Amino acid sequence: MSEDTDLSTSQSVKCISFDLGEHEFCVDIMAVKEIRGWTKPTPLPHAPPFVCGAINLRGTVLPIIDFAMRMGLPATEPDESYVTIILEVGTQVFGIVVDAVSDIVTLDWGTMQRPPELEMSVDESCLLGIIARDDSMMRVINTNVLFPRQVAAAA
Repeated sequence: MSEDTDLSTSQSVKCISFDLGEHEFCVDIMAVKEIRGWTKPTPLPHAPPFVCGAINLRGTVLPIIDFAMRMGLPATEPDESYVTIILEVGTQVFGIVVDAVSDIVTLDWGTMQRPPELEMSVDESCLLGIIARDDSMMRVINTNVLFPRQVAAAA
């Protein structure tokens, strides 16, 4: 899912849905490389507050993002019940810490709406769109802006 995706089409996309507190999010399944249990990362000096640190994944050092902080929510205090979703976006591979992975869902682009036009911070611009469901809203993540380039260069 790219930032310039046309939401008016009726194209269907498979996504992984996940929970963060009472909030429901999803990410394009094509960006998901792996889902793994929580591993405490090693802190990285001078990293932005939303970067928890880095882990060693089969010989590759990957930065790990506190997804709650990245979305402007209070910081996560993960334990062994949390999950790390490893994402691959272009040449960058990184993980996001979430409460739990929920399901694989098929989204119809025609039902997705752009987030309201607001003066958004970088954290808020991580949303590609919102899908209204029965009694909740699922937020669709724009993986292209989730991990800023300047952080990728530092990691």
